Amino acid sequence: MNEKYESILEVIGRTPVVRIKKLAPAHVRLYAKLESFNPMGSVKDRLALGVIDDAERSGRLLPGQTVIEATSGNTGIGLAMVCAEKGYPLVVTMAENFSVERRKLMRFLGAKVVLTPAALKGSGMLAKAVELAEAHGWFLCRQFENEANADAHSRTTAPEILQAFAGERLDYFVTGFGTGGTLKGVARVLRRERPETKVIVCEPDNSQTLGSGIPQPRGADGSPSGSHPNFRPHLMQGWSPDFIPKLTEDSRAQKLIDQVIPVNGAQALKLSQELARSEGIFVGISAGATLAGALQICEKAPPGSVVLCMLPDTGERYLSTPLFADIPADMTADEIAIARSTPNYRFDSPAPAPAPSPQQSVDPVPVTADAVAFIEQVLTDARHPVVMFALEWCEFCWSVRRMFARYGIAYRSVDLDSIEYQPGDQGGRIRTALVARTSFGTIPQVFVGGEFLGGCTDVFDACRQGRLQTLLEKNNVPYDRSVKQDPYSFLPSWLHPR
Repeated sequence: MNEKYESILEVIGRTPVVRIKKLAPAHVRLYAKLESFNPMGSVKDRLALGVIDDAERSGRLLPGQTVIEATSGNTGIGLAMVCAEKGYPLVVTMAENFSVERRKLMRFLGAKVVLTPAALKGSGMLAKAVELAEAHGWFLCRQFENEANADAHSRTTAPEILQAFAGERLDYFVTGFGTGGTLKGVARVLRRERPETKVIVCEPDNSQTLGSGIPQPRGADGSPSGSHPNFRPHLMQGWSPDFIPKLTEDSRAQKLIDQVIPVNGAQALKLSQELARSEGIFVGISAGATLAGALQICEKAPPGSVVLCMLPDTGERYLSTPLFADIPADMTADEIAIARSTPNYRFDSPAPAPAPSPQQSVDPVPVTADAVAFIEQVLTDARHPVVMFALEWCEFCWSVRRMFARYGIAYRSVDLDSIEYQPGDQGGRIRTALVARTSFGTIPQVFVGGEFLGGCTDVFDACRQGRLQTLLEKNNVPYDRSVKQDPYSFLPSWLHPR
């Protein structure tokens, strides 16, 4: 791990295989391959790099061309990383019911995320990606049919597994399927190199598409033509879309699959949490589901069997899903009892008196003419009718900034603690003069057209009452009149009024 790398893309792969001791039956050895150790936290990093590299080599992806793909999130996050490093614009289509964290991660990495209606399912987001690619001449990754997806796993994931179990038995390989790339890419190598290893595929028990035996309708290019008749909505994001991907169908046709087992959604949630609390391994819902399937295999496996399951991603991108529905943000009764077991540093008791310190004489900062003149110049500058005297990293200041951004209100921020105002304590002198002017001791202080509006919550109240809008219009400051969001929603959760 002391190696140096030329880019983040060289870090993809070589993920650890870790033994699961406490959750597995004593008569078998259960291991997990932790794909959360990839740089963007999921197995899809391998797919993303493989597909883009292949498209570059073949000439199907040109310099500067926009890349587009339909994804439940992890592929999009991986593609966003790869495209950021290689310099390609990325557009992702994603059904609106997938977790908000995934959207934000992709946008943070520079991708554009186009949401499609949840009722149209995975096939809807796929159809939108095809439509956009054809209309704009963008490169469509086609992760569900693209052989480069499976090839990436035959080239990286499978050899890693063979190396990890070299000279040892490996009786079962357990995985779910999203695109089928991991399944096909690993299973065909195991069939050749370790034919004794049984390949087990998991899918949701309420949405058994692969296990149904019903073929998937598809077009000439291998893409699905509509949803599979057995598909039902399920909990496992990234697993089992509403169609059987061609790469998955290939695995069945090529007899790479030994068994398909159904997994219950509630069991997937339970095992994801148990894995965290008993083994310290933090994974998402689909990983919990794969582990659930692996444990079914373990229960019936002969003594001494060795089982490996693929845990595809980290749990952090499931914060807004049912996986975290019962995890409180506020203190529980037990935590409150711990807090109250000692007398100080509590919400329900006064703060302890500060420790006595040697008396020091501190001269108050005087109101200076230059600070007064500076404030006057700022407040009478017609180019910036809206002014906020602020601190760079104050939560209240950032709450006002978020509100102004949402409403499209242009403003000048005078950040008194920034480097610009530190020489000679200029920021402190401006603040003293500001307090003398407004008789208002806290920051931020917001003015519109030279009129003092107040601090953070004063601005929010003025917005609720329409007074802010009146002042903006009076001073010819444009803003988005269609915004109906409550200003107080811009406060961080711990600052919300109780």
